[in-house]
Amino acid sequence: MMDRLTSMTVFVKAAELGSFAAAAEALGMSPQMVAKHVAWLEARLGATLLNRTTRRQNLSDIGRSYLERCKVVLDEAEAADRVAQEMKGTPSGTLRVNAPVTFGATALAPFITRYLRQYPETHIELTLSDAIVDPLEAGYEVIIRIGELNDSSMIAKPLRPYKLIACASPVYLAREGIPQTPSDLERHACLVYGIWSSTHPCRWRFEKDGKTEEARVQGRFRANDWKALLHAAVEGYGVTLGPADVLRAEMEAGRLVQILPDYTGPSRPMHVLVPPGRRQTVKIRSFIEALCDAFPPPAALL
Repeated sequence: MMDRLTSMTVFVKAAELGSFAAAAEALGMSPQMVAKHVAWLEARLGATLLNRTTRRQNLSDIGRSYLERCKVVLDEAEAADRVAQEMKGTPSGTLRVNAPVTFGATALAPFITRYLRQYPETHIELTLSDAIVDPLEAGYEVIIRIGELNDSSMIAKPLRPYKLIACASPVYLAREGIPQTPSDLERHACLVYGIWSSTHPCRWRFEKDGKTEEARVQGRFRANDWKALLHAAVEGYGVTLGPADVLRAEMEAGRLVQILPDYTGPSRPMHVLVPPGRRQTVKIRSFIEALCDAFPPPAALL
């Protein structure tokens, strides 16, 4: 005897994808088994759900109504499973996360692997993008943003500010000299993130003793991916301005040296966000708590 929920799942997939073959591939079973599930439902109901020919299939009137009710039943069954998982208190299921490109690829990815190791029943789908996304439309459950927040409807928790520092390789500094002030950078080869123009030059801002100093930097290598600039800096092609969390490991390995250590580099706020109305499941709560522990904000922001 067939399992009714499984047969409903197969029927919904076959109706949505338009063929038994497509449903079989999506569900990891044979087309013959898909046909058996649908035939079992039809025999149980005493009605045709899918009108099938050798070329096409389409829902019957009863099939259309039954399809909508099946979706409701399957959604409720999944919700019941989630409630049971939450009562266990163990994070499980798939979590969809969106984060900025550089932070996501360099600092967040190692955090995620540690999280997955700690919670083996979880799966994470990470999308990296520097564009502002609509979490409800895109289906993201957790979003990380760098910069000032404009959307007050999002539930936000502060993380450690995103701090940038300037570094260069020992080889480059031995060849070109060590900058002593931000203005010295204007005479150095700087590795510029983003595409700037003569009308919108790149400016690196530093602060010391409450005063801001600015350098209009330029160089032969520009890129819209900071990891490419990091590689160039390690190879001795210039000065890079990048995230302190990542550059710290390069400095500890001796591949890079911080310059202008007496100055404070650019810093921007960073938050983890949850869309409004999103139910705080165990997987979301545990991920955010672990994220705040890994990237703790200053006490003043708590």
